[in-house]
Amino acid sequence: MLNRSIFRLAPAAALIAVALVLSGCGVNTIPSYEQQAKAAWSEVQNQYKRRADLIPNLVETVKGFAAQEKSVLEGVVEARAKATQAQINVPPDILTNPEAMKNFQAAQAQLTGALGRLLATVENYPDLKSNQNFLALQNQIEGTENRIAIARRDYIQAVRLYNTELNTFPGRIWKSILYSNAKDMATFEVPVEETQTPKVDFGTNKPKQ
Repeated sequence: MLNRSIFRLAPAAALIAVALVLSGCGVNTIPSYEQQAKAAWSEVQNQYKRRADLIPNLVETVKGFAAQEKSVLEGVVEARAKATQAQINVPPDILTNPEAMKNFQAAQAQLTGALGRLLATVENYPDLKSNQNFLALQNQIEGTENRIAIARRDYIQAVRLYNTELNTFPGRIWKSILYSNAKDMATFEVPVEETQTPKVDFGTNKPKQ
């Protein structure tokens, strides 16, 4: 009776032993890195959405003091619409589709530029610069830009780890055996200094001369 119990337990023990060996050899590294990259991408999207949600109030506030800056205001509104559409219509394969990622990034970069031009015009309107509502929105926008830079940097690093694992030993072995459908993920093409120093300043915090 005892011998039968031992034989029944042997397959289970063997499976446990194999699982322990495999876990020590990095078999779970690819899916772990994949999930980290996806989580980092979600944070990038969250911060871009947060920025888009702040813009309507910012535009309305600026319009109250500088309605004559019509072209600048319209540029921000148009850029926001394009960035929002790009985020709503993100293709399911964007993380492995470099062209889709490039288009997404271009739409967001256009909005960043439009916001920079809008905030630069504020220098011409002292009353607007001192408006409490504007100052609060400005701080939120700048804070969000910095969080975007950090989230984007974290995503780039997560993708680098994932792609490296897919293309180096022993990750290449596990990919060929267990994860044959795994593909390199697309990353952002940004200047190196932006990935190292996630600090965005629209020029409103310059030291006084």
